[in-house]
Order: sequence, then C-alpha cells, then structure tokens
Amino acid sequence: MKNAPELLRAYLASIQDPDATGALFADDGIIELPYIGARAQGPQAIAAFIRSLLKNVPDFRFHDVRMFIETDEQAFGEYSVEAKVLSTGKIYRQTYAGRLVAENGKIKLLREALDTVAAKEAFSA
Repeated sequence: MKNAPELLRAYLASIQDPDATGALFADDGIIELPYIGARAQGPQAIAAFIRSLLKNVPDFRFHDVRMFIETDEQAFGEYSVEAKVLSTGKIYRQTYAGRLVAENGKIKLLREALDTVAAKEAFSA
C-alpha cells in the first residue's frame, strides 16, 4: 500500500496517462485547484480533467520536484511545468504547491496552489 509521498510522486510521474493518474485516487478522492475554481471528484472525473488539460497542453509534465513534508498520511511539495498551450501558442511556466492526503493507499485529497497570473497569461489569447 502506497503512502502519501509515494502517491504524490506517482501522480507527478503519471500525469501523461490520465487513466493511471485517476486510478491513484480513492472512489471519493478529490483534486482541486481552488484559486482557479477547478475541482474533480472520483477516478473517472479526475481522468477526464487531466485528459482535457492534455488536449490543450500535450507536453504537460512535472519537473523540479521538491518535497517538504513526507508522512504516511500527508505529503507537501512543489513542482514545475513548462509546456506550450496549443490554444494560445504561449509557453505555460508554472510552479505548483501541492498538499496530498492519503487514505488506505489512495489519494483522498490533492489540493494544488498556483500562480494565477502565470496561468492567465499563458491561457489567455
């Protein structure tokens, strides 16, 4: 059974495979980005959320991962993305801060914070 840091690393590594990413979440697991009003619950909805992101940002991959909190139940880290947004032609440069709560070897909650100005600049025409 995976603990929180292992789940966060698995999430970051599997982001290019929406079904694998969704499978890391509990049936009632949630991913949310409250600063931009994004939220999905359950493996299928989370996979669809990731799939939709990848349609517009196909090279979306996390790098420069730094972990700050690593317990069995919680993990907190920062990780970056640099990829082209197809709808605008701009490069999306972002550093996320993510807090993950694990329960029974699955992701119960992943809450991510991000620079909303960087997101708006990359995704706005």
